[in-house]
Amino acid sequence: MTRAFSWQDGERLIRFGRGALADAPALLDEPYTLLTTERAAALAPDVEAGAEHVRQVGPGRVDELAGALLDDLPAAALLVALGGGRIIDVAKALAAARPPCRVAAIPTTLSAAEMTAVHRRAAGTAAGVPGVRPAIVINDPALSASQPEGELAASAANALAHALEGPLTPRSSPLPELAAREAARLLATAWNTPEPDRDALALGALLSGYVIDSTGYGLHHVLSQTLVRVAGVGHGPANAALLPHTLAALRRRSPDRLEALALGLGADPTVVAAALARRAGAARLRDLGVTEEQLDACARAAAGRPELALTPPPADEAELRALYAAAF
Repeated sequence: MTRAFSWQDGERLIRFGRGALADAPALLDEPYTLLTTERAAALAPDVEAGAEHVRQVGPGRVDELAGALLDDLPAAALLVALGGGRIIDVAKALAAARPPCRVAAIPTTLSAAEMTAVHRRAAGTAAGVPGVRPAIVINDPALSASQPEGELAASAANALAHALEGPLTPRSSPLPELAAREAARLLATAWNTPEPDRDALALGALLSGYVIDSTGYGLHHVLSQTLVRVAGVGHGPANAALLPHTLAALRRRSPDRLEALALGLGADPTVVAAALARRAGAARLRDLGVTEEQLDACARAAAGRPELALTPPPADEAELRALYAAAF
């Protein structure tokens, strides 16, 4: 079992390990509003019971969900996000719109959103408003790696993409690169037993979030995020379907750095990514309901994303379209 730990990282406190949820009452020691879903709330009923106010967050886009909640949100110095990446990103967007509100994150997927200040802004909020990084992170593998195996594999593919893409951006440095190697190793080897090692997956995802928060993201995440917004594909499956193909584009640009990550992984990253895609039921985009006509719209939208500059040379629309087609 992965060792539990507490990590004071600047202004944020990270509590990781089996049983970490038991520390929630001590860490959430002020009145708070809870953002959650029915599934997540059932995993942590005491967190729901301790909230002054509870808001269930439904499906949809983060900017629109946060914008709709702004007028309905009680005044609170602390927002607690109990759920997956969408829930945590909505909490971050709300806190960004209402400084100095803080966020505590209790993840129930491997999204790693709890580790980053990356999120869309609430509708009606200025785009230049600074992002918010959760001040408190309670990552208990009993929750963060709690998804059914297929969904867990898709979520792991997203985390693996963080670990493989982050070190290739111009913002990278030795520390996130070391974290990326360990994250990739944990995320790959966790599947070497009949039952996936959920503790290893939880720690690998947390480390991958540290990586992407430090380095930013580029080509792969632009493609997957655009697929989610334009074609309506789930976030995890989009990452799972695209990663075996975007890795080829990353390898063309940074063969030596990707090879260094592969050595730490102990396997070809493309093979690992393809295995996760199969486990997730996301081997092809067509299996996820994407039509060939949507690929053109996705490529056009992705071509306008400034984050492409973090994977130099930036991909043009033709290359983006070809990558979508390869995954189709």
